[in-house]
Amino acid sequence: MEGILGRKLGMTQIYSQDGRVVPVTIVQAGPCLVVQRRTSDRDGYEAVQLGLVEERPARGVSKPMQGHFNKAGVSPMKRLVEFSVGADEEWEEGDQVKASIFNEEEYVDVIGDSKGKGFQGVIKRHGFGGGRATHGSMFHRAPGSIGQASDPSRVFPGVKLPGRMGGKRVTVKNLRVEKVDEEKNLLYLRGSVPGPRNGYLHIRRAKKG
Repeated sequence: MEGILGRKLGMTQIYSQDGRVVPVTIVQAGPCLVVQRRTSDRDGYEAVQLGLVEERPARGVSKPMQGHFNKAGVSPMKRLVEFSVGADEEWEEGDQVKASIFNEEEYVDVIGDSKGKGFQGVIKRHGFGGGRATHGSMFHRAPGSIGQASDPSRVFPGVKLPGRMGGKRVTVKNLRVEKVDEEKNLLYLRGSVPGPRNGYLHIRRAKKG
């Protein structure tokens, strides 16, 4: 199994065996259920569709999706995602996937949606220095020149300007698994992961680790 679905619980710190303090993010990884198995004969590729089991059941499920879950014999779930598997791996609808698929000292990639900051200026969005704050200056947080006047008489694409900040899909690569709590389905990942607390995450084995 390549990966699992989870939720970010928050950050803390633990001590390594040599006494060093390690900042970690605690992720509730699973349990997940296999909703559909895709095969190369029928679908053209090998994968499994996982759904994250949560305390509160999904509401407002459409009739087509309700039939999709009934076919697999599982309860409706909010989050579904596909992970590739090998052709020789035997996964069937209804099988449970837990955090125990990962091992300590393994490296993973974490995918999530970053925190949305709304419309922001260039100082917060791009880290501009800004102008003088004293001596009658009227240029404090403005972006400054963004192009030429007569030639080429336009603003080139890619100029750093104010706009919406955050709220995008972010992938953090090669995070080390410091600890695996199999009983509570918790992963302790070194460093930070994108998104707010209780945000949904895709945890998969590192592709370039």
